[in-house]
Amino acid sequence: MSSTQQTPSAAAPAPLPKVDLKPLLARLWPLGHANPVTADEIAEAISYFFTNQVSDVQAGSLLMCLHFTGLDRRADVLAKTAAAMLKSAAQIDSDQLRSVVEARGRKEGAYEGGLCDIVGTGGDSHNTFNISTTSSILASSLLLLSKHGNKASTSKSGSADLLANMLPLAPQISRVRPDTIAPLYSKTNYAFLFAPVFHPGMRYVAPIRRQLPWRTVFNLVGPLANPVDLVSSGSNPSSSLLEARMIGVARKDLGPVFAEALKLGGARKAMVVCGDEELDEISCAGNTLCWRLVPSPSSASAEPSVEHFLLHPTDFGLPAHPLSTVSPGKEPSENAAILARILNNEMPDDDPILHFVLINTAALFVVSGICEAETSDMGFGDDGVVVTERGPGGGRWKEGVRRARWAIRSGEAARQWAAFVEATNGFSE
Repeated sequence: MSSTQQTPSAAAPAPLPKVDLKPLLARLWPLGHANPVTADEIAEAISYFFTNQVSDVQAGSLLMCLHFTGLDRRADVLAKTAAAMLKSAAQIDSDQLRSVVEARGRKEGAYEGGLCDIVGTGGDSHNTFNISTTSSILASSLLLLSKHGNKASTSKSGSADLLANMLPLAPQISRVRPDTIAPLYSKTNYAFLFAPVFHPGMRYVAPIRRQLPWRTVFNLVGPLANPVDLVSSGSNPSSSLLEARMIGVARKDLGPVFAEALKLGGARKAMVVCGDEELDEISCAGNTLCWRLVPSPSSASAEPSVEHFLLHPTDFGLPAHPLSTVSPGKEPSENAAILARILNNEMPDDDPILHFVLINTAALFVVSGICEAETSDMGFGDDGVVVTERGPGGGRWKEGVRRARWAIRSGEAARQWAAFVEATNGFSE
């Protein structure tokens, strides 16, 4: 090198070598290969997507093969792929987050003060109001919420789209990052984890998914890959920061698959739901199929049992409403106005959308274990008496609704939301 040449101060990292998936693809299709591909092999192949080590042609081919063989709807494949996705996610300082969660989490009943999530797979074509996002905000009145979400892919208004349209000031969801999430929880019970921030490797996958006419394994894995779930398959479940979650699926046959995938991933408290209309929420119109993971009473390390049952709005003490009354197909700004009215306690008590939100919030309360408390000091004019009546699956669903109503009437959900907005706007870009 001559004296006039200068060494660059920071060279861009060299791209990682491409990985050839041709041998794996040959064993995937056609069916009936003598050496069938395992879930571990599929998850390893997909892990290379996140580091841009697979060509677009081979990546698309793998996604197509998984779709047409049905392997992307197998519990072990979903669990292993979710673990690979979490391993590639932006890493959170688990010790720092754990310290804040343990200090802030309010234990009550069987709820241990851990993080919770409520999310749907999407793809049900009903285009209902943003139920899981609204329910997550209401639930933050009593639980620590880590709502994992993204912009719309199959509907008009995704969770991120809804929040970006909130007035008078929208939260800065892209500023919730691995380095700000612990400080955020020191100020509020609520956090929205914007998927592109925590799963940066998905930027290599997005263009491929857009060119395929089918939903792929990533539509199903996303709800299983909440970045605060810091425990990979095979670890001690009791060490996970994600204590409870509710996942809605848009096909009934996916219910038991997701329940098993959650078990394989180490979940202890969870419920998978599918409305009878193939709805990825608890339906306000009729029956909902439920698969609930219940922790073992004898050992925290033992596998949870799975209980299957039906829920109906009347189990929550509320009437049924046709889906047409909660499927307005509105734009994000219109849905944001509805959310604001709910938080401000401005919705009529018999409003179908309000009831839809109440039953889903109530269900998350039940799954978390907080409804198992025998006493209550919340109050709001109903003398604070716990509703001990049990419904399907042994859940205190009406007690969940009582708490969900309190979240609105007391203003506590609105306070947690306001604290979230203020905190995220205070973080640097």
